[in-house]
Amino acid sequence: MGLPQDVSTEVAPATNIIQSDEELKAKPHKWYYYLWDTLDKPKEERWFMFKLDAALLTFASLGYFIKYLDQSNINSAFVSGMKEDLGLYGNQLNYMQTCWTVGYVIGELPSNIILTRIRPSIWIPAMELTWAVLTFCLCRANNAETIYALRFLIGLAESTFYPGMQYIIGSWYRREELAKRSCIFHTSGAIANMFSGYLMAGVYKLDGKAGFKGWQWLFIIDGVISLPIALLGFFALPDLPEISKPFYLTKKEVAFAQKRMELEGRQKRKPYTRAKVKKIFTSWHIWALVPLYVFFNNGTSGGQPVFQQFLKASKNPKYSVSEINTYPTTTNAVQVVTTLLYAWTSDSILKGSRWQPIVFGGCMNIICSTSLAIWDIPIKWKWACYILSGFGGGLSGICFAWAHEICTHDNEERAIVVAAMNEMAYVLQAWLPLLVWKQVEAPQYRKGFITVTFLSAGMIATALAIRLLYARDLAKRRLAQTIDHDERTSSDEETSGVGSDADLCQNKAPRV
Repeated sequence: MGLPQDVSTEVAPATNIIQSDEELKAKPHKWYYYLWDTLDKPKEERWFMFKLDAALLTFASLGYFIKYLDQSNINSAFVSGMKEDLGLYGNQLNYMQTCWTVGYVIGELPSNIILTRIRPSIWIPAMELTWAVLTFCLCRANNAETIYALRFLIGLAESTFYPGMQYIIGSWYRREELAKRSCIFHTSGAIANMFSGYLMAGVYKLDGKAGFKGWQWLFIIDGVISLPIALLGFFALPDLPEISKPFYLTKKEVAFAQKRMELEGRQKRKPYTRAKVKKIFTSWHIWALVPLYVFFNNGTSGGQPVFQQFLKASKNPKYSVSEINTYPTTTNAVQVVTTLLYAWTSDSILKGSRWQPIVFGGCMNIICSTSLAIWDIPIKWKWACYILSGFGGGLSGICFAWAHEICTHDNEERAIVVAAMNEMAYVLQAWLPLLVWKQVEAPQYRKGFITVTFLSAGMIATALAIRLLYARDLAKRRLAQTIDHDERTSSDEETSGVGSDADLCQNKAPRV
């Protein structure tokens, strides 16, 4: 396969103020580095990072916000009158969620292939516009079958966004920057879930206005929010460093970005060959990182309205529609805080080590889901378990940051692994809820909470296995670099009588 979009701009030589990993490691950091790494960088790099964050990170977060808002609004609408108005019954909410997931799964791989042919700054915003229009259409759906079809098409359009943006983020940021940005990006999904609850509580007051029910107004307002953010993408998304031509970056800054990735060891795009494909699929990377994300993505109840159903089923006390939509946002608030805590801790205090937050989040999942599976527990502890389950929902950014680092020396492997992680997670999600999160079993969901317990245990075991395998890879790489350095030093001494002052390695191995 050739190199599509191979139109790298001719740029001026990059400035030489970029620090290597060894220099970053040796540099004493100011206290504010631990708040935001950009503050402790040289002036030129700081200005470049400010512009990149302002454009890429802002658009990524807003885009994921509307993606998650338009994905999860069906849950808020269902418990806010849609079920009764449309005469829905049984497991039809499950089927609506599954239709979205099937569309999402079908669209992911073709979308990532298209991203290698069309600029991301065109393809991704175009798909955002598509799902925004489809969200508007949901307000006019008057039966379950119409909702199934629209949800499938929304999932198909939204499949572009998350794996594509994770790949783009991993193509611009360095190791010490990556987890924070990846987790900020992911956090916007939890914020969207919170916002959807508050929005539903607010728009429910519009019930009857202009002939629309409250839950119909939710879809209308979601669409209104989505449209301008989609249009922003055509201008804000910078594509990839080697083909980037955004109006807000100079040619010198584009070269600067390319040099940063070179120092990080990130490889530029190369043709897909039979040998490369074989190498990718015989490496442990894809066979360990994909299960890690599958366990995480399906090892929470975040996609199911479990807290809402618990509140709706309560007879004493009886909760209002507003309370049913707003109280569960406390879980999302916990997820937002812990996601950012994981990111900052991993990037700074843990010096790039990723496994500890994953293990901690998995343990919290096990405690909460085991308690809820028992069900006959004190009501205060039950509330605590619903809320504290947010500790396990914010690990996506950490998982993807780890994948970017492990696959950093092969661009094509990195793209395939990132896409496969998300793809296979949703393959399982397409059918698993139909078995373990049946609406007819609400609000207890015993099968669902037991499943979360086992999947969380699998996530912990996989994270520990990846830690050992990655440490082995790094040891082999260091040995090879040492041998290469010794050979070059010996050669220099033989030819010139002086030793080489080449660095032992440009990319010092991260802590694992």
